[in-house]
Amino acid sequence: MSFDKQVQVTRELYDYMLDHSLAPDPVQRGVIERTRAMGRFAQLQVPAEQGALLTLLAGVVRPKVAVEVGTFTGYSALCIAKGLAEGGRLLCCDISEEWTEIAVEAWREAGVADRIDLRIAPALETLDALPSQPHIDLAFIDADKVGYISYWEALVPRMRPNGLLIADNVLYDGRVVKPQGEPTPEAVHAFNEHVKADRRIEQVVLPVADGITLARVKSLDER
Repeated sequence: MSFDKQVQVTRELYDYMLDHSLAPDPVQRGVIERTRAMGRFAQLQVPAEQGALLTLLAGVVRPKVAVEVGTFTGYSALCIAKGLAEGGRLLCCDISEEWTEIAVEAWREAGVADRIDLRIAPALETLDALPSQPHIDLAFIDADKVGYISYWEALVPRMRPNGLLIADNVLYDGRVVKPQGEPTPEAVHAFNEHVKADRRIEQVVLPVADGITLARVKSLDER
């Protein structure tokens, strides 16, 4: 309905946008450079504007308990850790010791390693082992897309009322509109439909980077 207000983001406009946004700190820049040197895997890292958004959202929520599904080299975790409440903790779920070695080193350098709990195991196992009652203030999902619905269903019942759920890559390079049988776009489309039908939350999909969903978990009397 408001398509006429969308701006085509050129390279020049993108650089302008970054220049007027919260910039990565020196530790974050170091993670970006180390990740960039990994070649094709570097695309798994969230871009700078999304990192800035994560920091701002975490700063608004001020989570005492935050969860990240898919940590990679630790950039997004650094962004979330900046917004943790005093005494708050971030649980990071990943299956790669190699990639998260970079993350752990960066967290130590940034002085937040004591606030982050890294679990190297299938994320669903880690999530299912968490207390079942609502206790999570903020969660970020950025892992294998086929697992998104399972991660969502493990997290939503554990989210506090007004807790914030964030899911990455929900537009998947635009291929969610017509997945054409491709497994990953099909999985992301199925996830988007699942979230759309979920009466426990209210959500918005934003064209930030590869698409991001923000969802507020409703209180019981709102459902």
